[in-house]
Amino acid sequence: MKKIYILLAFFAPFWLCAQDEQDLLSLLGEEKTTNYATASFKTNRVINGHSIENTAGGVLDFKISHRFTPLRQGIYDIFGLDGANIRFGFDYGITNRLMVGVGRSNKEKIYDGFAKYKILRQCSGKKNIPVTVSYLVDSQIKSVAFSDKQRDNKFSSRVYYTHQLLVGRKFSERLSLQLMPTLLHRNLTTTPDDKNDVVAIGAAGRVKLTKRIAFNAEYYYVPEGQIATAYNNALSVGVDIETGGHVFQLHFTNTRDMTYKGFITETDESWFFKNSEGRLLSGLCFGFNVSRVFTIKKPKGLE
Repeated sequence: MKKIYILLAFFAPFWLCAQDEQDLLSLLGEEKTTNYATASFKTNRVINGHSIENTAGGVLDFKISHRFTPLRQGIYDIFGLDGANIRFGFDYGITNRLMVGVGRSNKEKIYDGFAKYKILRQCSGKKNIPVTVSYLVDSQIKSVAFSDKQRDNKFSSRVYYTHQLLVGRKFSERLSLQLMPTLLHRNLTTTPDDKNDVVAIGAAGRVKLTKRIAFNAEYYYVPEGQIATAYNNALSVGVDIETGGHVFQLHFTNTRDMTYKGFITETDESWFFKNSEGRLLSGLCFGFNVSRVFTIKKPKGLE
């Protein structure tokens, strides 16, 4: 019996320590933390349209975008590289939830500006929110000279507005998907078939291939009866390549526009089509976005 008491006395401190440790871990387990989903997409753009990601607070994102002419001319114009639509843009994160941006495109000499606010953030743990929801408001001003100078040309005829809700979810480290219900208003339309207000729905996704490379796809569907029948829905696919401070987005698309009014309502190419002679041609264009970020204002607590 003495041996049992001696053994109990010997192991008691270890048992008590183990109990304290278990109680501490139990308490820690009860204090759940909130884990937010991050890096659903590599940049704040999927390809042409916005993603659910924001530029971080205090960070400036400088973007250079090109959309070349269709590949169908072959070697004659180096598969479209002889001609390009270009956009330069600056996006800035005011906070981690609110960002703004401006840009200028050479097509129709369009200036655009936007604000995007992250309403909900996907998270788990203490709080569970299954999706990220962002709201985007964007306006575009066409500054090219009016073609008909005899008519009563008003400044309001140059302006276009876009409202968009971005709803996305990061399903795993490799897969992210989002939907983009969109309302676009055009003060001036060019044909009777074009409506001033156009409703569209976008869908986009990302598949992470490696640590620094991802595959992206983006499609905007416009229900019939809103835009002229000569225009098509925009479909784009490509890859994102991250190299430190740069992200290179290389893609193929049937639209050369980089503003919402352009790629939603004025995409005049198809991926593949037959001409009047029955020959199969392609309206595919090569394009790229280059993103370079600069920290303008360091987060508090960091040197």
